[in-house]
Amino acid sequence: MEGTWFSELQTPSMALSLKLKQTLHHEKTPYQELAVVDTEAYGRMLLLDNIIMTTVGDEFFYHEMITHVPLNTHPNPRKVLVIGGGDGGAIREIVKYPSIEKAVMVEIDARVESRFEDGSEHVRQTENAYVVIIVDSTDPIGPAVGLFSAEFYRNVYKALKADGLFVAQTESPLFNAKLIRRLQDDIKSIFPITRLYLTTVPTYPGGLWSFSMGSKKYDPLEVNWREAPQVKTRYYTPAIHQGAFALPPFVQEILEAPPEEEY
Repeated sequence: MEGTWFSELQTPSMALSLKLKQTLHHEKTPYQELAVVDTEAYGRMLLLDNIIMTTVGDEFFYHEMITHVPLNTHPNPRKVLVIGGGDGGAIREIVKYPSIEKAVMVEIDARVESRFEDGSEHVRQTENAYVVIIVDSTDPIGPAVGLFSAEFYRNVYKALKADGLFVAQTESPLFNAKLIRRLQDDIKSIFPITRLYLTTVPTYPGGLWSFSMGSKKYDPLEVNWREAPQVKTRYYTPAIHQGAFALPPFVQEILEAPPEEEY
């Protein structure tokens, strides 16, 4: 692959191409084909089944928004669960918070030093254990399909403490509108507070990405910023936190359209 171009077919009609400097590692794991490559534009990049998972150049957009939004929404996050997150970016951000007593990562691939379990099964067997759960999953294909279901969200609700909340990555509003609408409806049927927020991730399809939050008590739009911990970030700020929930009209239309409407 050295000196060549890698192309990810992100939709049936769109691809992202990046010029490679070299291939650093390639193997077939029990779950996916894995490759680590070095690109000219974004530095090192992790691929699973030829799909871009993360890059050194833009990972902080994603990892900061999937972690700092929920960790600032809850006023005292002590025990946090990360489902997936094998690249370590979410855990890196979580341990910046002085209130954290324990961060548990459940990752299906045993190459990562963590609890080697299926995330869906872990929450199914857990009750009243976590204040924050972060679902840092791959796309809803293969091993991750079960992490995008109402049954999973009901188990997440059960695994959370009485004031707990969770966040999951929920794909692109440009290309996954029906999925986002279904997931928001599922979460809304289970959690009293349901929110969608956005960020930019340049190497993900369309560059615009969504996260869905379900909360038992705390609203991410009502954070007490005077008491929020000060942590070092490259993208996330209190103003960006607030602005991420200001949805463009086309995204609001996705959430408000009749269930039977096609997008």
